[in-house]
Amino acid sequence: MPPLTVAPGKVRLGWIGTGVMGASMCGHLLERGYQVTVFNRTRSRAEGLLARGARWADSPRAVAEASDIVFTIVGYPHDVRAVVLGPDGTLAGSKPGNVLVDMTTSDPSLAVEIAERAAQQGVHSIDAPVSGGDVGAREARLSIMVGGDPQVAESLMPLFEAMGKTIVYQGGPGSGQHTKMVNQVLIATNMIGVCEALLYAYRAGLDLKTVMQSVTPGAAGSWSLSNLGPRIIDGNFAPGFYVEHFIKDMGIALSEAKRMGLALPGLALAHQLYVALAAQGHARDGTHALELVLARLSGIDWQRRGEQG
Repeated sequence: MPPLTVAPGKVRLGWIGTGVMGASMCGHLLERGYQVTVFNRTRSRAEGLLARGARWADSPRAVAEASDIVFTIVGYPHDVRAVVLGPDGTLAGSKPGNVLVDMTTSDPSLAVEIAERAAQQGVHSIDAPVSGGDVGAREARLSIMVGGDPQVAESLMPLFEAMGKTIVYQGGPGSGQHTKMVNQVLIATNMIGVCEALLYAYRAGLDLKTVMQSVTPGAAGSWSLSNLGPRIIDGNFAPGFYVEHFIKDMGIALSEAKRMGLALPGLALAHQLYVALAAQGHARDGTHALELVLARLSGIDWQRRGEQG
């Protein structure tokens, strides 16, 4: 099968999932001049893209039938399975030579299964989860971790470069997902450190914004501190990435760690703290809302701390 020529006017794109990150990512492709057909379970969340020239399809299968390359970024592995492998899914609507690109953070084993089943139909499958949150998606600065056939991955670079700044091929099917698990393990315990450090600064009577000026540029600096620290200080816990989705990701990583015989106690602790946060009604807040549950352990109401002596 000849490789697809990936350029505006030469290839038709499909996009499934127009949530916090997906809408921005798809928007960058529209800006580059690509024809894009979209589907989302809630059509209203795709209206902004439709107003910018995207076309609507009534199902994942219909998206694939109208496209050469289909991107998916949905919530959970069971969503990926339904959207890609279900009877009305993208694989059912694909023809030989088409490419399916899943950018959801999902099970590595599911990425392998999709690749194997797609290959039986002459369809290519790439797993390409991302990191960078809502800010990275809006500013096209995502880190994209790519698994699958290297030649197919290389052909998709113009599309990945429209959405991200760091695009790295990691290996065969599932490798992108495994790399994303590494990313999530790093974030999980780092978020504990960010939140505990700000709690310490508050209880010590320091000005939190002044503290940030000192610690952010140094060895303690991190993406989470720079981007989420100011939101924590302002009490803004709107989601760049949902708590419930992070719990899902940590669960995948813990399951993979168990399968590989790894003990990851820091990740397990972070997972339990986030489960507690969700149980307290914050499942749809951003991951930096971890500050709220940690503050409660010390008797601090973070949102009302200005009223506390």
